[in-house]
Amino acid sequence: MQIKSKSGRDFELPSDQEEADINAGIAADPDTRELTDKEFRRLRPMGRPKAEITKERITIRLSPDVVAKFRATGSGWQSRMDKALQEYLQDHSPEDIERLG
Repeated sequence: MQIKSKSGRDFELPSDQEEADINAGIAADPDTRELTDKEFRRLRPMGRPKAEITKERITIRLSPDVVAKFRATGSGWQSRMDKALQEYLQDHSPEDIERLG
C-alpha cells in the first residue's frame, strides 16, 4: 500500500507478508526487540526543537561582496544578516526603503 506524508512524499508500506517477515526477523535477533508501549511513549524527537516563531524561506539575489562579508563572520551569518535588516527597518520608513529601489 502506498501513502502520502504531510510534506507530500510517497511511501510504500510493507505488505502483510513483508511485515510478518520483518517481525520474525526481529524475534529471531537476540540483539534487538520491539519496544513496549511504555518505552515507546518515553521516546523524544531528535534534533533541534521547533521554533515558536519560524522564518520564511525565500530566494533572494544579493551582491557577492555583501554575501562574502556576512559569510566571513562564520556560522550564523544568515541570522546576523536578518538582524541587520531588522535594525535597518527600525530606523527607516517604508518611503525610505522605496527610495532605494
